[in-house]
Amino acid sequence: MDLPVLWFAIVGVFFVGYFVLDGFDFGVGMSLPFLGKDDTDRRVLINTIGPVWDLNETWVIVAGACLFAAFPEWYATMFSGFYLALLLILAALIARGVSFEYRHQNKHLEWKRRFDLMIIVGSAVPSFLWGVAFGNVVRGIPMDSGHNYTGTLFDLLNPFALLTGAATLLVFFTHGVVFVALKTEGEIRVRAKRLATRAGIVTVLVGATFLVSMAFVRATPASLVLSVVAALALVLAVLCNTWGREGRAFTLMAITIAAIVLAMFTAIFPDVMPASNDAANSLTVYNASSGSYTLTVMSWVALVFVPLVFAYQAWTYWVFRKRVSRAQVTQAAH
Repeated sequence: MDLPVLWFAIVGVFFVGYFVLDGFDFGVGMSLPFLGKDDTDRRVLINTIGPVWDLNETWVIVAGACLFAAFPEWYATMFSGFYLALLLILAALIARGVSFEYRHQNKHLEWKRRFDLMIIVGSAVPSFLWGVAFGNVVRGIPMDSGHNYTGTLFDLLNPFALLTGAATLLVFFTHGVVFVALKTEGEIRVRAKRLATRAGIVTVLVGATFLVSMAFVRATPASLVLSVVAALALVLAVLCNTWGREGRAFTLMAITIAAIVLAMFTAIFPDVMPASNDAANSLTVYNASSGSYTLTVMSWVALVFVPLVFAYQAWTYWVFRKRVSRAQVTQAAH
């Protein structure tokens, strides 16, 4: 495997990690109006991701840094063409992060409701817009010979991209609700399990529509196999949740998200940004990558630090593995 292909794979792995980990963060945030019957319930929901949400978000920072260093042409085209969408994602992530930190600074319910709304919106907007962005990458965008985006905002809001956004929104929501069932006790766990089953049925229908559509838009043998894996894992996740196997359901949801992201990456390979108007204008892993020396240095750095990141993340989840209950939240408030 040559270096540009290796780094294309590494970028894919980082986006898999980001969508799997921050995906359930988004889902928990979106579940507040459905599972949070009172302030204690909402505090329980937030506490399930409290120790890890900021760590999960670092994956997208690392993925963006890898894009910038390993594929500067891809980074420039994507971040300029999708500027407004990515700016909205950034604003939503900032609002969500601020809400986590400031929600508990005042005991008035109105104060908390406003920050809860920011958490909900700050979770839903990235969930949808990341799907729209990646849907356009798979579909292809109009570019000139200099790899500059030549379309408009409305060109990005095409049916396939909107379908992809709806699919990621629902998958993340179901992923997050399954995580709540896995991490809580008592009545909120029962409600989360029930909601995950209902949301899962809708997610299966929309997800199947998306995967079939992607097969017609752009596909390779590998992406088709991964799409089948994603579909089977999603169905099994919903069934396991119904049977009360939250751990297996959460693992299967993670496999679903990983398979979807990898299906997208393998569908466009060897392109990294296909051109919809002229294939000659497409960015590939070779014409978008940095030089051999840069990629070599990055490879050695990744060899040392990526395993450390994985180990630290695993240790963090092990430390905060216990379930969260209303009793714990009530006791901590006094």
